[in-house]
Amino acid sequence: MALEHLPELARRGGAARSSRIYGESEAKAELAAGQELGVSWLAPGEDGYPARLAMLDDAPPMLAVRGAAVTLARPMIAIVGSRNASAAGLKFAGTLARDLGEAGFVVISGLARGIDQAAHRASIPSGTVAVLAGGHDRIYPPEHQELLAAMLEQNGAAISEMPLGHEPRARDFPRRNRLISGASLGVVVVEAAHRSGSLITARMAAEQGREVFAVPGSPLDPRAAGTNDLLKQGASLVTEAADVINAVQPIIERPPMLPAGETESEPLDFDPEAHDRHQIVGLLGPTAVSIDDLVRMSGASPAIVRTVLLELELAGRLERHGGGLVSLI
Repeated sequence: MALEHLPELARRGGAARSSRIYGESEAKAELAAGQELGVSWLAPGEDGYPARLAMLDDAPPMLAVRGAAVTLARPMIAIVGSRNASAAGLKFAGTLARDLGEAGFVVISGLARGIDQAAHRASIPSGTVAVLAGGHDRIYPPEHQELLAAMLEQNGAAISEMPLGHEPRARDFPRRNRLISGASLGVVVVEAAHRSGSLITARMAAEQGREVFAVPGSPLDPRAAGTNDLLKQGASLVTEAADVINAVQPIIERPPMLPAGETESEPLDFDPEAHDRHQIVGLLGPTAVSIDDLVRMSGASPAIVRTVLLELELAGRLERHGGGLVSLI
């Protein structure tokens, strides 16, 4: 079984300690606990797993879903922004979410305070999706449990790649953000200060080939400093829902593409030679490089390159970017 290889793959990738593989009894216990909460699990390719999310290099192998899985198959637009949002930002996020919902789009966000919750609340009637940083039984922030319940009651959904019981930590939110952008056609940033998590979501969206939109704000308001910078960097300006709809309309009928350097049936090679591993690792660095370039420059087969990358990833030494790009952490 593939699981039997994971501890050895992580060790060869340089992991400081061996990985622990959960047993069958633990898996059954989590399945039973999930069923009590109404959680179902989906793998890429199964009905309900968001098609665009499945195309990511680091798509979750299992996605825990609550609510209406059919909603995940509809075209999604992400709306994110400041937790400490202004009244104007909250009003605009709500108006934009409502208008996008009435146009047939699902609004996806992170259930956070501020812009996220405003977007969720306004799009409850049309269906909205929350991406959780923790397990389904560890909602954050806790005061949004009622909001999530209202979403689930009206054809909304919540998704997480984390196991039940997992308390969200600071490092889990960037991981969650890649799912928000990855499942969507585009990301609208309403308000974002410099170095905000919303700018991380925008960067990930650009790396994943998603559309990036920004709402202009006053140059005197630090909550708009990040969004104004996005506009300077080429993000599409948004003042109404039509700006988003017109930009993503041509994309909707375009089928999602597999990540660069990947094929659906390409196998792994669980026993690469030491010199192949050394050469591939030597070609990697902090600057992202494509998997295709690694195959060409190393002279190794795609299967060997993918196995070495998996070893590094399991050891926590590899970061995957959009477009089949990878780098060392």
